[in-house]
Amino acid sequence: MQQSARSVLLVVSGSIAAFKVPELIRLLVAHGIQVRCVLTEGGAQFVTPLTLQALTGQSVHTELFSLTAEQEMGHIALSRSADLVLVCPASANLLAKMAHGLADDLASTVLLATNAPVLVAPAMNVHMWEHPATQANIALLQSRAVRFVAPVQGSMACGEFGFGRMAEPADIADSVLSFFRQQAQRSTAPLSGKRALVTAGPTHEPLDPVRYIANRSSGAQGYALAAALADLGADVALVSGPTTLRPPAGVAFYRCETARDMLAAVETLPHQDVAVCTAAVADWRPAHQAAQKMKKRTSTDVPEPLTLQSNPDILAILSTMENRPSLVVGFAAETENVLAYAQAKLARKKCDWIVANNVGDGSDIMGGTDNEVLLITPEHVEQWPRLNKHDVAQKLAMRIADWFSHKVV
Repeated sequence: MQQSARSVLLVVSGSIAAFKVPELIRLLVAHGIQVRCVLTEGGAQFVTPLTLQALTGQSVHTELFSLTAEQEMGHIALSRSADLVLVCPASANLLAKMAHGLADDLASTVLLATNAPVLVAPAMNVHMWEHPATQANIALLQSRAVRFVAPVQGSMACGEFGFGRMAEPADIADSVLSFFRQQAQRSTAPLSGKRALVTAGPTHEPLDPVRYIANRSSGAQGYALAAALADLGADVALVSGPTTLRPPAGVAFYRCETARDMLAAVETLPHQDVAVCTAAVADWRPAHQAAQKMKKRTSTDVPEPLTLQSNPDILAILSTMENRPSLVVGFAAETENVLAYAQAKLARKKCDWIVANNVGDGSDIMGGTDNEVLLITPEHVEQWPRLNKHDVAQKLAMRIADWFSHKVV
């Protein structure tokens, strides 16, 4: 049951970040979005039902076993009453309930019963955010297509500093508006109905518990491409190595660390229509990972020789798998002989296109804001001018859409 063209059911859970919710409601209402609130017992410690009701113009729902609420709407009807369910702030406790299907209050029951898309804005202490249990719950929810507005790094009410601070209301409102924009485009957009996989960022290959082999990839090109494909209507899965970037709104996000982690995440996904491998996956990893930090005993200690072994080749695996995506696009970051090496990679990996760039000294491309690429297919080579990575992403996304519409072969 839809209450308006664009409606949001806002679930407010117990976090000090709930004090930002009134500003978020103001922003959403200003864009013509109808907001109805579910307030948990913990959330009510930080913001009152009266405040939420005054800002939304709607009754605020707090109790699962409320005779009046059950008679007027009921928790099942409430769970189906909006185009989007927004959980903001989402505490670690509510994330755990969502992940494991617990339903012991109105908020968790509504979240278990809803058939609407769910967008989550977590807020919690840095150690709670980084705890393996929380990260496992997030990964499980992402695998079920729950969208996230990732928390940011900053100072917290407890006095600690780190990731876990809720994104600002303006950023969350932008994510909501992006969701509705993509939904409006879904039926007419050029990539509507297509599934797209994007890999992004570096991988970290551990030497010991504190050291790893990595590269300078920021992940910016892959994240921009994931957003551009989603804006064209694609159902996007972004599989990313470690970065400091916030995942784009409207994409399913899978965080990983090593090349093997990335391959495992890719292999859990359903069939994809297009795969774009922008990730700078480490070619090798240490043959042995030390269980403890490797120590230098004296100033003249000579380290043991480092033995490396090959990592899985994700691009080649995607290109040759039985249920292959219709279009597989690889990236080639080179420091010399860019065209020759990229063409050799295209043939060796058996992908359809290669996007090649020169990341040598002075290019400022790897980790920078701009990119200058060659688009290479078996039939032709096309050189693009130096552009912002967002512009490169939009141009490549349109080329992919053209390929599916058979305007470009």
